[in-house]
Order: sequence, then C-alpha cells, then structure tokens
Amino acid sequence: MTLTHTLGINLWRHQIPKYFTISCHLNHSLTALDPFRNASNGYSYTSQDWVKAISTHITNCTNIQQLNEIYAHVIRVHMLERQRAPFYWNTIIRAYTRLSSPSKALYVSIAMSRAGVHPDTYTLPVILQSVSQKNEISIVRQFHSVATKHGLDTNKFCESGFISLYSKAGDFNNARKLFDESPERNLGSWNAVIGGLSQSGRAREAVDMFLELKRSGLAPDDVTMVSITSACGSLGDFNLALQLHKCVLQAKTLEKSELLMLNSLIDMYGKCGRMDLAHIIFSRMQERNVCSWTSMIVGYATHGHVNEALECFRAMRETRVRPNGVTFIGVLSACVHGGVVEEGRYYFNMMKNEYGIKPCVEHYGCMVDLFSRCGLLDEAREMVEAMPMEGNVVIWGSLMGGCEKYGNVKMGEFVGKKLMELEPWNDGVYVVMSNIYASNGLWEDVGKMRKIMKERRLAKVPGYSLGV
Repeated sequence: MTLTHTLGINLWRHQIPKYFTISCHLNHSLTALDPFRNASNGYSYTSQDWVKAISTHITNCTNIQQLNEIYAHVIRVHMLERQRAPFYWNTIIRAYTRLSSPSKALYVSIAMSRAGVHPDTYTLPVILQSVSQKNEISIVRQFHSVATKHGLDTNKFCESGFISLYSKAGDFNNARKLFDESPERNLGSWNAVIGGLSQSGRAREAVDMFLELKRSGLAPDDVTMVSITSACGSLGDFNLALQLHKCVLQAKTLEKSELLMLNSLIDMYGKCGRMDLAHIIFSRMQERNVCSWTSMIVGYATHGHVNEALECFRAMRETRVRPNGVTFIGVLSACVHGGVVEEGRYYFNMMKNEYGIKPCVEHYGCMVDLFSRCGLLDEAREMVEAMPMEGNVVIWGSLMGGCEKYGNVKMGEFVGKKLMELEPWNDGVYVVMSNIYASNGLWEDVGKMRKIMKERRLAKVPGYSLGV
C-alpha cells in the first residue's frame, strides 16, 4: 500500500537555521526504502542494509526536490542521531553540493557541527566545494577556523582548497600566507595559487609563480597548464605561448585531460592573435567538445575573421555539438565586426528559439552594438528598453557611439542623460555630445557642453572610451 506523508519540518530542532524549512511529500519510493518498519515497534535501525540503501539513494539523487524528500525522511526517522559517523553527513553535504545548492549544503554542515559530529578529512574538502559556489570571504574564514580547530588545515586537500578560495575571493594576502607557511608544498597548493592569480586577472604574477614552480623541481600537470595558458592568453605574449606549448606536451595528464589542455592551447593562441596555430591544433584533435568549437569561433570573431567564425559555427552545428551561451557571444560578435544585421538577428533568434538559451546582457550588448554601428538607432534603443535587466554603461555607450557616428542629436541627448545618470562623474558623455553638436553645426550647444565641463572642472581624459 502506498504511504504518502506530507511533512513541514522546522530544521531548528535538527540544528539547522530556522529559515531553512523543508516541506515535501514522501511517496511510495521512500516507504519502500524501509523494509524494517512494522506496526508493533515502528522503525528498526539495527540493520546497516537500510542505512546503506538510504545513502545510495542520496548519492543517486538527480534533482533538489528528490534530495529534499529523502533528507526529510532521514530527519523524520532520526537516522543521523543513530548513525553518527561523518560518512553519512558527508554524503548529504556532497549531494547538495553536486546539485548546486551550496546554502543547503552549508546548513547541513552546521547541523553536523551542532550535533557534535566532528568533520573528518573528507568533510571539509566537500564543504569547500560549496563555499566556492557561494564565494563569500567571511564563510571561507569561518571554515578555515574550523579546519584549524580540528587539525585539518594542513591536510593537502584542505590546504589547496583554502588557498584557492582565498585567491578567488581576492584575499591574496591570506592565500599567499597559507602557501608560504605550508610545511610541504604539494602540486595542489601551487595550482591553487597559480589558478587564483590567473582567474583574478593577475596574469603576470601567475606566470612568475609558474616559473617558481618549475625551479622548485615539481612537474606541472594538466591543471597547472590550463591555468597558465589562460594567463598567457590574457597577456597576449606569443613568445611565452610557444614555450608553454612545449610544457603542455610534457605535462602529466589524466584521463580526458588532454582535451582540456588542447582547448586551453586553442584559447591561448586565439588570444595571442595566431588563429593559424589555433586551427592547426584544432584540426588535429581526435575529439572536440563545445569548448573546442567555441574557442575557435570566439578567436576568429575577436580578430575580425567574420567568415571563418560563421563557417566554424556552421560546421559545429553539422557535427551535432550543441552550442552554449558563450558560443553565441562569439557568433554575434562576428556579426558585429562584419556589420551583418540580418545574420545577427537570425542567430539571436536561433539562440532563443532553437536552443532555448536565455539571452544575457552580453548577447543584448552585441545586438545593440550591431544595430548602432549600422545606423539602426531606434531599433538599438528598443532592444535596450526591452531587456529584462537594466542597461549598463557599456550598452548605452554602444548606442551613444552610434549617435556620434551618424550625428543623431535627439537620440544622443536621450542616451546622454542615461549615461549621466549611470556615471555622473564621467566626462566622456560631454565630449561625445560636443562632437555630435559640432557635426551638426550647433556651435551654441557645443559651447554649453564646454561650459558645463569647465564648471564641473572636468577635463577630457586622454584615450577615454565609452566602451564602443
């Protein structure tokens, strides 16, 4: 007989903050997990088979609702009160982390602590994965204290995890302090520092750290090389890129890591402007994924190779590789460089209607830029005003650039007000409006702009750009 329970469980009584409340339905599938229930004594927990079955179902959960239901069942039958080994808590925390629900994973870790169950060497690395999804420095520091209290801060996985988290949060002082004070620096710690610097835009420091790693005698692996080639791409240093290519070929690789490294090489050469070398690597790859194709498309688009970018996208679709949002940013950027409005509209609609990808601000920005460059200023304005998010200074700046190019005074004044609201301290809009007035022979208005700039004590910033 199917047994359905409707539960509203306040998790304060299970050591979780009051606002985290689960309300869910436990259906026949959960009832079937408990073969030891009987009318006389309710639930029996003497058999490890039932506990293992619950753990297996938690591990195999495919969505949050399903996991919430099983976790509610676990709480209801007091499983964690009877099975106090960290393993069972770790299983639940790992499941929430895997399903991209970091807040709930952290709440379970709080419950674990308040229940008096100490974390083990497996607990904190899993928790740190959740913390990385939250990316809040205060949480990183709190769990660092927990690790220190339980003597887990020197665990190699915990150490590299904290270095990586501090780096991603921009706290390089703590990241470097942890690294420098490490009694035995393993490759994971080096990778955490290099990766953090690379992802935070500190490419030159990442390269310096890589050279220090090489001097230490440790051999870089695939993770190292993906981070450092990304840093090299940011620098656009072609000579360095050639040297790193040799290091990539020598790096220790794991299963499927070759694809990751080859993709990073394509991206690196693309950012260095050598699409010929990127294409050689791409053409020799036995396996290609969406990142492989996207790196080629974005590389071509960035350097104005419009036909090559669009042809690459066509070939990608023929191979049945599904594009993602970044792929379409590359495609739309190519349309902007080529000034091909109809193609831009076609791909923008394809993204939404055929692939179900919700446009983000970068996609809208490409379309506004495309319309503005081609003189379709009214259409560009309509696009900005129809966006589900507020237009930023880059998007409005693109439209302002179109107004300047085509000398549209009315639209320029409208957009100028928007930009002044967003950045009242910025003199760029006054300079552009002055140019628009001058192109139409409106010298009186040019004088007004200059007077405003003088009164505000604004001076033209050399090389200033509105993002167009």
